[in-house]
Amino acid sequence: MVTKGTLLNNEPLAKYTSWRVGGPAQHLYIPENKADLIEFIAGLPAGEPLYWMGLGSNLLVRDGGIRGTVINTRGRLKEMYLADSERVYVEAGVPCAHIARFCADLGLTGAEFLAGIPGTMGGALKMNAGAFGGETWSIVEKVEMINPRGDVTQRDHHEFEVAYRSVKGLADEWFLSAQLKLSKGNSEASQQHIKALLEKRNASQPTNKPTCGSVFKNPPGDYAARLIEACGLKGFAIGGAVVSEKHANFIENRGDASSEDIEALIEHIQTQVQTQFGISLQTEVCRVGEKA
Repeated sequence: MVTKGTLLNNEPLAKYTSWRVGGPAQHLYIPENKADLIEFIAGLPAGEPLYWMGLGSNLLVRDGGIRGTVINTRGRLKEMYLADSERVYVEAGVPCAHIARFCADLGLTGAEFLAGIPGTMGGALKMNAGAFGGETWSIVEKVEMINPRGDVTQRDHHEFEVAYRSVKGLADEWFLSAQLKLSKGNSEASQQHIKALLEKRNASQPTNKPTCGSVFKNPPGDYAARLIEACGLKGFAIGGAVVSEKHANFIENRGDASSEDIEALIEHIQTQVQTQFGISLQTEVCRVGEKA
């Protein structure tokens, strides 16, 4: 199979994840562009396990690593353009923060909240990522999907079952791009809105520490951070993983954490919240790979 991208074998994933942890990928592919990625996937052996990684946020790769092939879109699948006066085409590898600024610069409103999501369009589509009261799928009109055979399909919003931090579609399909439907607004107002949102985020979240973003989903009518803090867990650590003093729904890597440390801390938090409040906290972070 002749491709234009880069194929790495037994590649440590810690340097690709925002938590700075994770064992090796059996195969890691960094595509040249969307067309190259489609060709690569079409040439994979039938049944090859396939995983996707953008900026590596909202992802815990276990210390034993990942068997199969990991597609890394960081700095790739980055095409973005104005499709018409109120629609923007965005490939899966574009960071959400770039989308927010791009739309604001064009005088389009509705995507400002994306500035607070530390991932790519692909990851945001997969989990209906949200921030500051906004959710990704509220502005998605249609998407472009690829299956394990390399077949590409266009699908409308209504073909997916979308809920809070949850998106259900056809099994074994992955997002290549999206068309966003926005509204005409005021460019300067949108830029000021983004600035205010980022100032709020920086004041309340440990944005300068190795984290994955929010670890837990907010339970109905409450906040995960409030429950964790009420359990007295701010600053609680297991190994090199610690509950952030700044925001209790963030787990920081103090520099020497393993995936096992982080996962043990996640489970300890869940146990404490369940014991003290009778609430089962569900993880927002996606855990993949094998334990060491």
